[in-house]
Amino acid sequence: MTLHENSIDPELSLLVGLDTGSYDAQASIDELEELAQTAGAQVFAKIVQKRERPNPAIFVGSGRLDEIRDMCSANDIDLIIFDDELSPSQQRNIEDFTGVRVIDRTTLILDIFAMRAKSKEGKIQVELAQLNYMLPRLSGKGVQLSRLGAGIGTRGPGESKLESDRRHISRRIDSLRSELQQIEKRRVNTRAKRIKDGVESVAIVGYTNAGKSTLMNKLTNAGVLALDKLFATLDPTARALSLPDGRKVMLIDTVGLVRRLPHKLIQSFKSTLEEAVLADVILNVCDVSSPECANHLDVTAKLLEELGACDKPIISVMNKCDLVENVFDMPLIGKVVMISAKYGTGIDELLDIISTSLPQKRRSVSFLFPFNKVGLVSDVRKDGVVLKEEYHDRGLFITAVADITVIDRLKDYVAD
Repeated sequence: MTLHENSIDPELSLLVGLDTGSYDAQASIDELEELAQTAGAQVFAKIVQKRERPNPAIFVGSGRLDEIRDMCSANDIDLIIFDDELSPSQQRNIEDFTGVRVIDRTTLILDIFAMRAKSKEGKIQVELAQLNYMLPRLSGKGVQLSRLGAGIGTRGPGESKLESDRRHISRRIDSLRSELQQIEKRRVNTRAKRIKDGVESVAIVGYTNAGKSTLMNKLTNAGVLALDKLFATLDPTARALSLPDGRKVMLIDTVGLVRRLPHKLIQSFKSTLEEAVLADVILNVCDVSSPECANHLDVTAKLLEELGACDKPIISVMNKCDLVENVFDMPLIGKVVMISAKYGTGIDELLDIISTSLPQKRRSVSFLFPFNKVGLVSDVRKDGVVLKEEYHDRGLFITAVADITVIDRLKDYVAD
């Protein structure tokens, strides 16, 4: 259910951030505005206060909270969204003082994920993250939860589940974990079969709204929803991709990233993100037209490091190059290719780089099979691709991309 299915008007929201100097607070709250709009909010104003550290009771200073209360009262603000994760007591104290519903960055992102998840696995992952997040926040919130109604931060498990007692929610969490483990077992088995069959994989990672789904569609005609919105697609997609050298690989799209992605979400979506860890090559897609491009690349690099994927071949895919004239200096990871997924610019070069970056399990080779050994061509076809075949007076001459183990086994027939 989306916000607009529950209410006629979008919720008028006030965004509040804290600048402690530990990150770019202005860029972060600008991103929070995009997230809020994605969730269906109408942003009235953004407030950023400079403080050395958050107030343990009310997050911001007492004077600033007075201003927030007065602004909310004078403008009929429906919702206050904080650009940090609030403690249960901070959230409760701010709501009691302002009389306005309060959510934080984590709740907002979880809400968007609940709106976007379509697959069974995605829905389970989102609900599990939401319940784990809400469990310590249930104390003393009965009245507050009963008046939530429908709005941002209420999608997903729903009001009825959150009003249940802790024991019921704990049972629900255990049940979801069990379901997720079964799905993950199937994923592991599918992944093991791919490895056993020698299927190589390429994972698309990157900041949300960088054009990952558009690139997926361009390369494989996958038909993935591609919108100019944050987290337009959430569920992973896998499609076969044919490379110029005749090889076929599995191209896997992964969930988009954002600055300061909540740790609970990383844990809940770890099985999905592990596709990047176990891929043979990683495509780090970035919107080169964004002024935050360098920061987006840094966010991705840190997550890949956290997941233990830094030893993989990484190709920095600088998308939307049609929107810029010159590429500014930025910390690029691995090989770099400029593309426009929308118009197809640079796609051939990207495919060539993917081919050369994959582990050399196969290579191009020519065989000459005598007429009494022509049946050996089936061994080549089984794990490779025959690109050309011609009958000569000495037998069958073929050019193929074959597995190196097959080449070694048939080395007596390799043509010079």
